[in-house]
Amino acid sequence: MPTPVAAIDIRRDLVGLLPKLRRFAVTLTGDLAEADELVQSICQRGIAKFHLWNNDGRLESWLYTMARHQWVDETRRHRLRPATKGSALEQGELAAPGTHTNPVEANEAHQMVTSLPEGLASVFLLVDVEGHSYKQTADILGIPLSMVTSRLSNARLRLATQGHSRSPRRF
Repeated sequence: MPTPVAAIDIRRDLVGLLPKLRRFAVTLTGDLAEADELVQSICQRGIAKFHLWNNDGRLESWLYTMARHQWVDETRRHRLRPATKGSALEQGELAAPGTHTNPVEANEAHQMVTSLPEGLASVFLLVDVEGHSYKQTADILGIPLSMVTSRLSNARLRLATQGHSRSPRRF
């Protein structure tokens, strides 16, 4: 039996979105193994529920929202302990392709972003790394638009403060 065209398209599109989905999953879970499990589950659910996507907006936004909902549901269901963020940091998994040339600087940037308090890293990633609008980010995370602006401002301020405290003094 031939595979429907829509299923072929979603599978092709999912392959291209895997790095973005993984980065987002790491901001939710703080752990690479848990992030990979979440991404795998979202890919399976995305294929199975593709018929529910109304083709309104970006596919990745729909998948991010699905990932967030699933992570919240799993966290509630299993009462997971807070994830350790070190494993994702040490491997530098949050970098968007081509954003850093120096691995040491990239690793430090990853540590800075994932060291942000819960909620701030996801907002920062979606807006400043992935390029989503504030409205799209609010929809993905299921929070008010005002909370996106507040969290993003807070994240940027914290990152700027961390950056200044780590950078060498210049005369």
